[in-house]
Amino acid sequence: MPTKIRIEAPGIMMDALLNDSPTARRIAEALPLEAEANTWGEEIYFAIPVSEPLSEDAREVVERGDLGYWPTGKAFCIFFGPTPMSRGDEIRPASAVNVVGRVCGDPGVFKSVRDGDLVRIVAAS
Repeated sequence: MPTKIRIEAPGIMMDALLNDSPTARRIAEALPLEAEANTWGEEIYFAIPVSEPLSEDAREVVERGDLGYWPTGKAFCIFFGPTPMSRGDEIRPASAVNVVGRVCGDPGVFKSVRDGDLVRIVAAS
């Protein structure tokens, strides 16, 4: 069963759903999470206290609004547009990620998040 979460950053409160994958369940168990944002193109990522391997269905190209887990950096990722690795309009992480969910609104609001901004992820009802 998907888990409803809320992503908070300066000026942003966005609901999202974690899917029912093993990685998403581990992230849900670790909530609440709070970290300083790193930005890379139109991606926000930050290290979380979850260690999971790359899943069989890991993706090298994701969709706008996807949430990912990047095993290489043990990081939670929010994708809202092209990254420096993208070709054209695709959204390409630095390397494959486990897609763990999606935001429930316009992911473009995350463009206002800057390096060092505090991002918090909490369970939502």
